[in-house]
Amino acid sequence: GHAKSICLNFGLARDYGGICHMRFDDTNPEKEEKEYVDSILDAVQWLGFGWDSSFKGKTESHLYYASDYFDFMYRAAEALIQAGHAYVDEQTPEAMRASRGDFTTPGTDSPFRARSPEENLARFREMRDGRHADGAMVLRAKIDMASPNINLRDPAIYRIRRATHHNTGDRWCIYPMYTFAHPIEDALENITHSICTLEFEDQRPFYDWLLAKLAELGLLARPLPRQYEFARLNLTYVITSKRKLAQLVNEGHVGGWDDPRMPTIVGLRRRGYTPESLQLFAERIGVTKADSWIDYSTLEIALRDDLENKAHRGMAVLDPVRLVLTNWDEVMGAGHLEPCSLPALPHVAEGRTPPPAREFTIGREVWIEREDFAEVPPKGYKRLFPGNKVRLKGGFVVECTGCEKDADGRVTTVLATVVPDTKSGTPGADAVKVKAAITWVGVADGVAAEVRLYDRLFTDAHPDAGGKDFKASLNPDSCRVITAYVEPSLAQAVPDQKFQFERHGYFVADRQDHAPGRPVFNRITGLKDSWGK
Repeated sequence: GHAKSICLNFGLARDYGGICHMRFDDTNPEKEEKEYVDSILDAVQWLGFGWDSSFKGKTESHLYYASDYFDFMYRAAEALIQAGHAYVDEQTPEAMRASRGDFTTPGTDSPFRARSPEENLARFREMRDGRHADGAMVLRAKIDMASPNINLRDPAIYRIRRATHHNTGDRWCIYPMYTFAHPIEDALENITHSICTLEFEDQRPFYDWLLAKLAELGLLARPLPRQYEFARLNLTYVITSKRKLAQLVNEGHVGGWDDPRMPTIVGLRRRGYTPESLQLFAERIGVTKADSWIDYSTLEIALRDDLENKAHRGMAVLDPVRLVLTNWDEVMGAGHLEPCSLPALPHVAEGRTPPPAREFTIGREVWIEREDFAEVPPKGYKRLFPGNKVRLKGGFVVECTGCEKDADGRVTTVLATVVPDTKSGTPGADAVKVKAAITWVGVADGVAAEVRLYDRLFTDAHPDAGGKDFKASLNPDSCRVITAYVEPSLAQAVPDQKFQFERHGYFVADRQDHAPGRPVFNRITGLKDSWGK
């Protein structure tokens, strides 16, 4: 959701020659933390956007905080009081809630609503000077307690809150409500299009009322900003409630906010999603005012489309069993390792220089996938079984001769013979026809790697719908950790580098745990959508 909003706002400014402001509405002193601010700024920049603009050689930053305008907001509140558009209410929160009414019952006036502007101004200044306890009173806009829009029934615009603010320290003990601060910030920054999600649609009448009153009082200049709403992102197999996500973190169901299974920007980033894939996803789903559900596969398709011609290829064996070429020493020489190579990218855009080929070796023993051998093959099986030939991709044609098993009947070694003069890329490569080519990794130069096979965090497409216990549908297989063998080029990966493990899907070198001599890869997504099939 944050990624969609960032792409929408900064994308509109980019496409129409405007400027997008990066603003933090830090009106609640108890909830604002520098860590939160820094993570949002980092996310915006990672997604490919910035808040600086250049004009005639001068660069201007458009990073703002609501707290920068606290002085103006206070003056605006006093102006509303003096004009009879606001009053101090000393009812208890329970009494205020009861007098507000509901969708079928109009509200009733507060007993403090008829106070004179002079009385209200004096009480408001007492609030400012810390002469009253937290929650003892609030400043309310005076609009219409019988309005069919409950948000216009004299909404609170200032409250008493003794807390140290990250920006203003202890200067203030009263703070503006977000619904009061937001339109003022927009106007002071000359915003033309204030874009928000649909839940703010009912707040738009107050947004317009406040700006009109302050313009009439000479505090704001016209033209005034306008608010536009769009439907928020609803993605299947995901929960977006911060409270519920925090519960997953605090109870240890995931490893933290950046766990690759989490629907956070830092989680997606660690999983291996690219900025371009998230921009492509946001562009494809578009913007609408109608609520709808986007299938999670749409996000994965955008990622595959972005990585298809970017991610270097490599071979990895995730469920290894040893394949021994019993005639290797006789045909190739004892201890011989034959150099092989394959392209890092099979398709390179016209005019671009292809990356260097991947180099690896084949010898007497290689690792293959356990599923690539069947002692008794099912119908249509084309890989290794006694008497059948396959190509080791980029290497030789081999013919299966049998297998060795342990005491429990589990296959421990697959046996085959190498067919001479059939190495890929040589004149004899096509002399022997085979129906399948399988991936492999040499025992001599393959490297053991930790591979984390991540999957969707929930098995239910709507895990918290209708009051369901979202934890009941946690996927027990959302993370499986295995030891795999990877070809040498993959062992040279740097953190956050993406690859396509041939036949297995897209993987990324973990940005935290991957290190020289200890490769760690996260599965980003498979080569196709196989969920639930």
